[in-house]
Amino acid sequence: MFKPLDLFIGLRYTHKRKNQRISYVSLASVLGIMIGVFVLITILSVMNGFEKELRARILGMISHVTLSEKDGLLEDWQKQRDQLAKYEHVKGAAPYIESQIMITSDTAAQGVLLHGVDPNYQAEVSRITEHMEHGSLQDLEPRSYGIAIGVELAGKLGVFPGDKVTLITPRIQITPAGLLPRMKRFTVKAIYRMNMKDYDSATAFIHLDDAARLLKTRKEVTGIRLKLDDLFYAPQFSQQLEKKLGQQYKATDWAEANQVFFAAVKMERIAMFIILSFIVLIAAFYLLASLVMLVSDKQADIAILRTLGMSPNTIRNVFIIQGSLLGVIGTLLGVLFGVILALNIETLLPQIEALFGFEIFPADVYYIAYVPSDLRADDVWIVTIGSILMAILATIPASRRAAAIQPVEALRYD
Repeated sequence: MFKPLDLFIGLRYTHKRKNQRISYVSLASVLGIMIGVFVLITILSVMNGFEKELRARILGMISHVTLSEKDGLLEDWQKQRDQLAKYEHVKGAAPYIESQIMITSDTAAQGVLLHGVDPNYQAEVSRITEHMEHGSLQDLEPRSYGIAIGVELAGKLGVFPGDKVTLITPRIQITPAGLLPRMKRFTVKAIYRMNMKDYDSATAFIHLDDAARLLKTRKEVTGIRLKLDDLFYAPQFSQQLEKKLGQQYKATDWAEANQVFFAAVKMERIAMFIILSFIVLIAAFYLLASLVMLVSDKQADIAILRTLGMSPNTIRNVFIIQGSLLGVIGTLLGVLFGVILALNIETLLPQIEALFGFEIFPADVYYIAYVPSDLRADDVWIVTIGSILMAILATIPASRRAAAIQPVEALRYD
């Protein structure tokens, strides 16, 4: 009897019960907490993985920071680019020309966002060169009028490498036949697959010099894209860049440019966390029910302990200890299984697909044909602490009821 009395009795009530119904309810509460924590950690890790994968794919096409002029095109971009490349944290700088155009083939037409780039500089700020299925950006040479398009766009147009497409710009030119949009024939030199619908079906790349001739921008560019050594430093860097260069320049970071998308992902993650937390909450109610039933079953024992001099606070602690212990056991088991699954789901899911002979995420339907996982320690701590707190709070009503039992009333009919 070296343990405190309330701890000793609380532990004894946990594993020694004559009433099987109470034991089943307690077991259900432990299993409920375990399953809730297990599902929460797994789902949050998967959602973190999807967010990380989508961010990586988006940043494979766009840069961390984009510098442009507020009132028009950027002049003397070569000098500006060389200066920016010397800035601290800047790993790459590339000029670009951007415009909405219409691209047509013999069988179809599609509106796309055209990017005029220098292949030598573009590799410094973009990962598109890693996603080429046919050809490469280096095939886009000045005055060769070659174009790189996404795999879905190529499918819609029905073209392959070596085929001709026509680019139609919104700029008007005067001809003997009247005012006509400016058009130019290009040869498909490369096809890429970013596994993002917006990019694979609605973007195209040509050489910077060809874009300047097509869009009549002379030696001006739309802006300069920058790649930093830390993508999360981009918002702070863009603010510093605007202050240093002056009000005529506009610096936009990747988070600002995709603010709506990432806000939606964050909101979905929060909503999923709240919804799945109800599993733990329901399990906590089961725990409360088991404690209330135990208090009713042990009224005589409580009355005897009170007559022997045990204080109401000690009685209260007995049931708080018991309920908290059940909550801790369920939480730790859930954390254990959740962490194991989150760390192995990327290898476990293909085995399940092979076992049952079907694909959970078919590659022809989903752009991410596997389940990525990114287990974060702060998520594990939040779920663990939140689950234990729910279990402790669930013990309060039952423990207060036990402490309020009067020995005379409880022993009247015994």
